[in-house]
Amino acid sequence: MQADVTLQAAPLAPHAPRAGWLRRLRGRGIPWLSLGLLLLLGIAAIGGEALAPWDPNALDLANVFKPPAWHAEGSAAHWLGTDNLGRDIASRIIAGARVSVTVALYVIVLSGGIGALIGLVAGYFGGWVDAVLMRLADIQMSIPSLALALVVAVVLDPSFSTVVVVIVITYWTWYARIIRSEVLSLKERDYVALARVAGCSNATILRRHLLPNVSNTLLVLATLQVGQVIVFEASLSFLGLGIQQPDVSWGLMLADARNYMTNAWWLITLPGLAIMLTCLASNLVGDWLRDTLDPRRKQR
Repeated sequence: MQADVTLQAAPLAPHAPRAGWLRRLRGRGIPWLSLGLLLLLGIAAIGGEALAPWDPNALDLANVFKPPAWHAEGSAAHWLGTDNLGRDIASRIIAGARVSVTVALYVIVLSGGIGALIGLVAGYFGGWVDAVLMRLADIQMSIPSLALALVVAVVLDPSFSTVVVVIVITYWTWYARIIRSEVLSLKERDYVALARVAGCSNATILRRHLLPNVSNTLLVLATLQVGQVIVFEASLSFLGLGIQQPDVSWGLMLADARNYMTNAWWLITLPGLAIMLTCLASNLVGDWLRDTLDPRRKQR
C-alpha cells in the first residue's frame, strides 16, 4: 500500500512545465530596454578596467574638471569629462559597475539563501520554531540599517566585506517573511500530505516539494533587490562606511563630487544617473517577471 502511495505522490507536486512559463514570457511585453541596460551593466562588470578607455585611478592634473564631450569646453578624449584630479569619469563609472554588481551578487546569494532557508523552516514546522525565527526577524527589522552599518564598520573597519555583511544582515528578513508566507499555504496542499504518508523525510519535502514551488518568488525578489542593494552600497560608500580608495565605487564618486556640485555638475550627475538607470531597469525587469511567472496572472 505504501509503495502505491509513493508512486502517486511524486507527480502531484505542481511544478509548472518549462514550456508554460516560456509561453507566458513571450506572451507579455518584454522590457527590452531594461534588459539591455542590465546586459550593459553585466558586460561592464565583467570587463571592468579592461573596457575602460583610461585607467580609472590615473591622475592627470593638466585636465582637471574637463566637462563632457558635448560641452563647448569638452574633449572627445574624455567623453564624460574628468574629475578634480583629472580622472576619466567614464572609466570610473565602468570600473564602479564591477563593484556594484559584485556586491549585489554576493548579497543576493547570501541573503536569499539564508532568508529562504529560514522562511522554509519557519513556515513548514510552525509552532515554537516559527515563533523564535520570526521574533529574530522582528528584532533585526527594528534596528535602523545605517545604525547597524556604523556598529559593524567600527568592529570590522569599512571595506567590501563590511558592505556585504551589513546588507546581508539587513535583507535576509525580506526573503524569510515572504517565503514563510508562501510555505504556510503550500504545506497544506495534498501533494505534501501524500509525501508525508509515503514516508518522505522533512528534508526531502522541503527540498523536493516546497523549494521548487517558491523558486519563482525567489527569482523575482532577487531581481527587485538588485537596485536596492546598489543604492544601499552607494549610501554606505558615500558616508565612508563602505568601499574605500583605491577601489572605485559609484557611491565614492558621489562622495568625492559633493564639494564641486556648483561648478562641475557632471561629477555628481553622471554617477547618480548610472545608479538611477540601474535601479529603474532592475525594478522594471522584476515587475515583468512577477507578472509573468505568477500563475494567477496567466493569460488564458
